[in-house]
Parts: sequence; C-alpha cells; structure tokens
Amino acid sequence: MLIKPENFDLTNGSNVVRIMCGLFFFPHVAWKFIGWTGTVGFFAKAGLTPPELWVYSAAFFEAIAAVGLVLGIYTRWTALLGAFVLLVAVAALFKVGGFKWLWNLGGFEYPVFWALACVAVALNAWKEARAAATQPARAALSPAE
Repeated sequence: MLIKPENFDLTNGSNVVRIMCGLFFFPHVAWKFIGWTGTVGFFAKAGLTPPELWVYSAAFFEAIAAVGLVLGIYTRWTALLGAFVLLVAVAALFKVGGFKWLWNLGGFEYPVFWALACVAVALNAWKEARAAATQPARAALSPAE
C-alpha cells in the first residue's frame, strides 16, 4: 500500500515538513498558468527554449513532486525531484538577475531553502526505509522473551 495512515500523523515533525514541502508546490504550479505571459517571458530570458515547453515541463514535474510529497508516495524520489526543479529555478533566477539573495528583490533565497528542505525530506525517507528494511532482521536476531 503506497499511501499509509502514518504518512499523515502530524505529531511526526518529518511528516509536517514533507507535507509542507509538497503543499508549497501547488500555488507554484498554479502561478505558472495564472501569470502565463510573465512566466513564458521569464523562461525565455533564462534561455529555456522553447519557453512554453519548459513551462509545461516545470509544472508537470512540480505537480508530481507536490502530490508525491503530500501523500508520502515515493517520498525519496519525489523530494529529490522537487529539489532538482527548484535548483533549476535558482539557476534561471541567477541567469536572469545575477546574484540576488533576497527573494523579495528577485533573489533565490526562498527556492534554495525549499530545495534544501526537500533534500532533508529525501534523506530522512532514506533513513526510515533503511531502518524498516533492517527491522525484521534485528527482530529475528534478538532472543525470545
């Protein structure tokens, strides 16, 4: 079963961070289409040609990351996908505006933080998967009580 009830246990801080990383992608995807002309113009300035194809591709991969992260499906991979897409956005922001750190001035502070949060989610998911994989082996080695 891919979607597990424990994926939504909000007393687990890892779940909260994972879900938030995913939820933040939804308005990011929506804005690509709400502000279509500006989005296509930005992608063109960043040298991503044809820009319309890049916008659709970015929205598609961001939507996959969003759904996967929110639902806890293939978390390791969807978190890395999200981080990758965000790092491409950082590169585009840098190409268009040069080194600007503060997001409110057109900088890339926000997507860098968000990408790092996605990487942390992926690393945590790998740790949890590894622990789950070794759990039955540990139980088999422990003496019966």
